[in-house]
Amino acid sequence: MRLKAYTPFTSAGIQSAIAYKWNFLGFFFGQVFFTFVMFFLWRAVFRYSPGGSIGGFTFLDMTIYIFAANITGFLVDTEASYIVGEEIVQGSIAMRMIKPVSFNLSILFTELGQKLIIMLLVAIPVFAGLEWFRYAQTGVLQFSLSTFVLYLTSVGLSYLVMFFFDVCFGYLAFIFKNLWGINMLKFGILNFLSGGMIPLGFLPQAVQRVLAFLPFGSMRYTPVMIYTGKYQGLMILSAMATQIFWAALLYGLSALIWRLTERHLTVQGG
Repeated sequence: MRLKAYTPFTSAGIQSAIAYKWNFLGFFFGQVFFTFVMFFLWRAVFRYSPGGSIGGFTFLDMTIYIFAANITGFLVDTEASYIVGEEIVQGSIAMRMIKPVSFNLSILFTELGQKLIIMLLVAIPVFAGLEWFRYAQTGVLQFSLSTFVLYLTSVGLSYLVMFFFDVCFGYLAFIFKNLWGINMLKFGILNFLSGGMIPLGFLPQAVQRVLAFLPFGSMRYTPVMIYTGKYQGLMILSAMATQIFWAALLYGLSALIWRLTERHLTVQGG
């Protein structure tokens, strides 16, 4: 596999993010609104909680978690299932099959270009604001470059887990032909199970044990817990090893499904 062949896809992703900046900004401000809704909701919860702590989280911890979880979601979210489903429905996937590049990787490298713009224009300013807020509240500069590098590494692994999971999900269009409604359901479920709404540590122990065998925690929860300092030392290594496992497994599964389905491809459209 020659990675140089995918450079134009990354450039196209960057150009797309710039060209469709209003769509990008609209989605971003929607996420900001949701984040502040969660912030005020949790502020009300902590106001009436005894001891000012819930599940090992103070209100400051929860504030950092909320904003970090949402910006992390912005970085790791993918439209792979939508792209795959649309190309199957429209029939354009047939043209993908004759190109000398991987279908999955062409989508991945296109999205990487978009993620680069998000990192530069959104994520870095947001994290700078979070560090300023944490310093203003505690009087101590808590930023650690090594922790942030580990966070970014974990974000990269989270994106791979999310991407290949979404690709596998997108292949359901070979069966159902249209995934719009199922995609909406999937988004809500993943947002909850990946820790986008509440820390997974708040869930009952039985649910946490089940989720430990599933990839959802590797999609968002792991990098956020690294950034907030809730994961340390061996916990970080164990969590990132789990991410690598799920990324590799889902990559292999997506490749297998592609090989099986392309032999029996039927498309809608004219």
